[in-house]
Amino acid sequence: MAAAPDDQRPAPNLEAEAEVVSYSTEGPVAFVTLARAGFANAQNGRMTYAIDDAYHRAVEDDSVKVIVLRGAGKHFSAGHDIGSPGRDVDLDYPRVATLHYGHADKAGAERHYARENEQYLGMCRRWREIPKPIIASVRGACVSGGLMLAWTCDLIVASDTAFFADAVIRMGVPGAEWFAHPFVMPPRIAKEFLMTGDRMPASRAYEVGMINRVVPDTDLESATLALASRIAEMPRFGLALTKRAVNFAEDQQGLRDTIDGTYHMHHLAHAHNELTTENHLAGQNARSMAEKLK
Repeated sequence: MAAAPDDQRPAPNLEAEAEVVSYSTEGPVAFVTLARAGFANAQNGRMTYAIDDAYHRAVEDDSVKVIVLRGAGKHFSAGHDIGSPGRDVDLDYPRVATLHYGHADKAGAERHYARENEQYLGMCRRWREIPKPIIASVRGACVSGGLMLAWTCDLIVASDTAFFADAVIRMGVPGAEWFAHPFVMPPRIAKEFLMTGDRMPASRAYEVGMINRVVPDTDLESATLALASRIAEMPRFGLALTKRAVNFAEDQQGLRDTIDGTYHMHHLAHAHNELTTENHLAGQNARSMAEKLK
C-alpha cells in the first residue's frame, strides 16, 4: 500500500551514525546516553530500540542498582525525529513492546497508529515498569517526545539550563503520546503548558513538582551520580517494590486510563490533519517547531 504523502521521502541514511545510544557503568550505576547530539538527540526508531536494548542490559546485570538516562551534548532530547537524515519512519523494527502488526506497508491512520502504539506508547509503558530506579539527568531541551523519556523515569535531576515544552498543539494534537501531563503537574498548569506550547524553565518545573532537583549546569553529572549512588545503597527488591507501589497508586488515580484514552484523541488529530492538510503533522516540521520555541 502507498505511504502517506508526508512519508514519501528518500531512504534514511542510517550508516551516518555509528552509535545512537551509548552504555557505560560506574559502580552500581548504569548510564544510558542518547548519542545523537548533532540532532539534539531527536529520537528515531533506531534510537528507541537502542534505548530498550540498553535498559535490558542494565536490568539483567545484577551489579547495577540504578540507571541514569542522559543526553550527549547540549540537550537531553528535542523530541521525536521529524526531520533528520536518520528519520526512519518507513522502517519496521522487530516489535518488543507490543504484539501489534507492523506499520511500514500500511497507509493513513492505520500506519501512524501501528508505529506509535509500539515505539511510543508501548515502549513508555514497558520502560515505566522496569524494576530498577531510573533517574533522568536533563540539560537543555526536553521537548515533547523528550518529556516522554524523562517522565517514564522515577526521578528527574535538571540543570539550571534545562527547559521543558510540549508544543505539538501547533500540529493540532493534544500533547505527546505518553499523556502524563496532568499527573506530573497540576491540571491547570498542564493546560497552560499545553495550550501555549511555551518553554517551562527548570526552576518552574521544580516549583510545580515535575522534577526533583535543579542544580548548576556544571554540577549536573556529579549531582546525578551522588543521588544514584545514595539510592543504590538500598535493597534491590525494596527498590523494585517501592517503584511498583507508587506506579500502582498513579494507575489507581487514572494515569494508565488517561494515557490510553488520550492516545486515541492524538490519532484522531493525526487523521484529521491528513484529511484537511494531507500531512499528519499539519505541515509542521523540525525547523518550524524549533522556531516557535525560541
